Amino acid sequence: MITNSSIAFSAEPESCQQALQKGDVAQALSTAKSTLAVNAKDADTLLCQGRAFTASQDFNSALDAFKLAQLNASDSTQKTIAALLIGNAQLSLKQPDLAIASFLQALEHAKTTNSATYVRASHLALGNAYLNQQQFEPALAQYQAVNKLDANDNERGESFEKIALTHHKMGQHDAALEFQIKAYMMHEKSGTLDQYAHSSIELGRYYGQAKQYIRAENTLNKIIKFAKEQGGAYYEAKGSCVLGIVKAAEGEKEAAKALVEYAKSIAKNTQDKSLEEEINQETQGLL
Repeated sequence: MITNSSIAFSAEPESCQQALQKGDVAQALSTAKSTLAVNAKDADTLLCQGRAFTASQDFNSALDAFKLAQLNASDSTQKTIAALLIGNAQLSLKQPDLAIASFLQALEHAKTTNSATYVRASHLALGNAYLNQQQFEPALAQYQAVNKLDANDNERGESFEKIALTHHKMGQHDAALEFQIKAYMMHEKSGTLDQYAHSSIELGRYYGQAKQYIRAENTLNKIIKFAKEQGGAYYEAKGSCVLGIVKAAEGEKEAAKALVEYAKSIAKNTQDKSLEEEINQETQGLL
């Protein structure tokens, strides 16, 4: 929503945006540079330029562009978008406190736009920033605010899952399970295959932590089978890993070890280094 805003761009920023959508970052930067040479205060162009810098991992330049866009914004919608993008750039630059301040600023601007979409996006950004900083109570408050603004089942699934994750981080296993069940139901009905698979694995994890082991195993075996049938190696491995964790909690060490090794073998066979690292982190000290 933030990176593909439906703001009415002028002709030049449209060309920049179209180049970004095609993945042509160099053309987007070139178009933005030409436009800004004529009008250095064009907020739409500055927003597009900042997105292009972000796509090229040049977060310092992106931050400068977004700040200029904010200074030259003509309305609250532009100011909201600029503040959200500033916050994202600050997160990328590992400046979480500044990012939270920017997201709070975005929320204040969003409230003047009469747009539930932008208010929701601001609450969501704040929740994610607080969660990353392990500030769980304020994160939970933000996600609850997001949930009140959800407009469809996809959004409800997203916010329920965020609420569940926050309760999980706080060690509140029953509450985590309650909201993950809600998330699973939303994603099962309206989500993508990725959302359904992820919510199933987390549901199995939370069943295990609530010591409802039979339900945990049933949920995880179901998604492992589904992932295998759909060719979803990543989720087959993740599901096997979490099932191994559940088996270990039940005291079935050999079964747990076999499942974790199977998950690792999938990661190696698919040459997914990131997945292999995730599995290693999840199972460190487990067996």
